[in-house]
Amino acid sequence: MHKKILSLLLWAVAPLALADDGLQRLDQFLRGSQTGRAQFTQVVTSPGKDGQAARQKTSSGHFAFQRPGRFRFVYEKPFAQTIVADGQHVWLYDADLNQVTQRAQAQALGSTPAALLAAAPDLKALRANFSLEASAPPAGEEKLQWVLAQPKSKDGPLQAVRIGFDQAQLAALEIVDSFGQRSLMRFSQVESNPALPSSTFQFEPPAGADVLRPSN
Repeated sequence: MHKKILSLLLWAVAPLALADDGLQRLDQFLRGSQTGRAQFTQVVTSPGKDGQAARQKTSSGHFAFQRPGRFRFVYEKPFAQTIVADGQHVWLYDADLNQVTQRAQAQALGSTPAALLAAAPDLKALRANFSLEASAPPAGEEKLQWVLAQPKSKDGPLQAVRIGFDQAQLAALEIVDSFGQRSLMRFSQVESNPALPSSTFQFEPPAGADVLRPSN
């Protein structure tokens, strides 16, 4: 499930005042946060099949990023997984399987949520891959200001991303894939521009782990 954050990390248009403010918040975040870290809780909602109710799964962990193009997502509960982008490769480590997947970063990111957090330095660069506009908030998230990012490429599994801000602070990220699965990440203990050691964005496969290098 969490692997989809690489290939995935909405609907209504807000009034003009909100549009200006929301896009300003995003631009401030991109320009003003060269590094960052936070705790997160992620709720993934999958559409029900054959009349069944929608299913939800919750996970939690922490993440850090450094522009350009470096990040680390660590899922702690309920299963241990680590995703690291070191600037050249993206590594995904599944602790239960003792398996590592390595991909070239240029092909692995593209128009993904990770590009929103760690790659683009400003709105101009982000617009190369995404169409941006203000968005009305999801249900229950009215206190935040939201921006809708829709990938310009229609061939990938990512349908849309919404980024939520509490004032200038990154607060939430909503991802909807082409199958209608919705993933909502809420961030806490957010730090902007902390000093991060270079080892944060380095990854060495654990001894004995299977390393897969699929074609991109």
